[in-house]
Amino acid sequence: MKSTVENLEPTRVKVTVEVPYEELKKDMDAAYRDIAKQVDVPGFRRGKVPARVIDQRFGRVAVIEQVVNEVLPKFYSQVVAENDLRVMSQPDVEVTEIPNATGPLGGQLVFVAEVPVIPPFELPSVDGVELEVDPIEITDEDVEKELDELLTRFATLKTIDREAAEGDFATIDMVAMIGDEEIDSVSDVSYEIGSNSMLEGMDEALTGASAGDEIKFTTKLAGGDHKGEEAEVTINVSALKARELPEADDDFAQMVSEFDTIEELREDLKTQSGNRKRADQALQARDRLLDHILNEIDLQLPESIVEAQAKIAVPVEASEEELAEAKEKASRRLAEQVVLEELAAEVKPNITQQELFDFMMQTSQMYGIDMGEMFQNNEQIQNMVAELSRTKALALTLAKVTVKDTEGEEVDLSEFTRDPSAEESAAEEDDESASSVSSASSASSASAESAE
Repeated sequence: MKSTVENLEPTRVKVTVEVPYEELKKDMDAAYRDIAKQVDVPGFRRGKVPARVIDQRFGRVAVIEQVVNEVLPKFYSQVVAENDLRVMSQPDVEVTEIPNATGPLGGQLVFVAEVPVIPPFELPSVDGVELEVDPIEITDEDVEKELDELLTRFATLKTIDREAAEGDFATIDMVAMIGDEEIDSVSDVSYEIGSNSMLEGMDEALTGASAGDEIKFTTKLAGGDHKGEEAEVTINVSALKARELPEADDDFAQMVSEFDTIEELREDLKTQSGNRKRADQALQARDRLLDHILNEIDLQLPESIVEAQAKIAVPVEASEEELAEAKEKASRRLAEQVVLEELAAEVKPNITQQELFDFMMQTSQMYGIDMGEMFQNNEQIQNMVAELSRTKALALTLAKVTVKDTEGEEVDLSEFTRDPSAEESAAEEDDESASSVSSASSASSASAESAE
């Protein structure tokens, strides 16, 4: 195979591949055998039809077409790998020459592929890099917020005999109409007023309502087949309830935790709030490291890919301003992905089975994916390994930089940048060393006893 790669522009290349017939012969022979098994030719058993007869009856072009469809992706991928091309989409391929369709076997396959790429770039050194993050401050308000969230989880709903207010729950039947057509309806649904989780204008319509009221309002639909159209909505309120929180006392502390007093529970919530803020601080440091890397490199993205991803994120009728914003976000996402992939390739983090299992467990819980199905899908497992490699590579790189808060205090992020695989290796080496010492000690004792 002979190949050339030509830069059409900084982010697009043309790949030309020439494959002589000799390199295609095995594939041609296999195609002839495959076709021979599928056709019936008088005078020949199925599977025993000679190649020349297949050429006469069906045309050699049919054989060549099958071979080209099978081998072209293989040769294209080989050229991409040999030239370290970072391709960003499927190529536009044109076959410009095929092996001899008539006469003696021979000739060559020639095809041209144009594809958007990311030009090569170098990651900057992080030696001496100092990042700044926000300081951690745990206030009484933070603790009370944690306690309020805990109280809310154990709240009960009580029927109320007053006008509805934000935070109340209305039990409703609802019908949405466009003209004489009913386009949606729900029955006996509990809706939290102020949550803004159903229809635009619904919270305002329900505020001040009483049980038994019928409410009508007009809204613009945000999704579905009638997106953007106006609908007339009728709501019947059958009941109103308010959330009633339990008392924040020792009894509550004993019910929801291992603590005997509410003050002990508050101290624990203070610790939890601190842990969360430390995790947020680590995320902030990670994001600022990524910002630093992106600011230091000359990364060129194919405009066609950025624009295609932006258009997916906005409706067809989006304004130029909305499309520009979507392009900016798409460009950032692509840049982050490319940098993290390059970082993973450079750092080459070791992923342990336990790390992969934990990561897949978190993903399963976050997105409601069945763990069994994930472990049976090899492609999904490979994607998980790649994602975890990118995440871990950034964490290990973060461990090499200095992080300080805006008050000048150095921030210890070791709990977020530690490498479990390195710790496992160190533990194994310690075990081997201890085993060697033990063996040497036993041998020494045995020699001493023999001498006696």
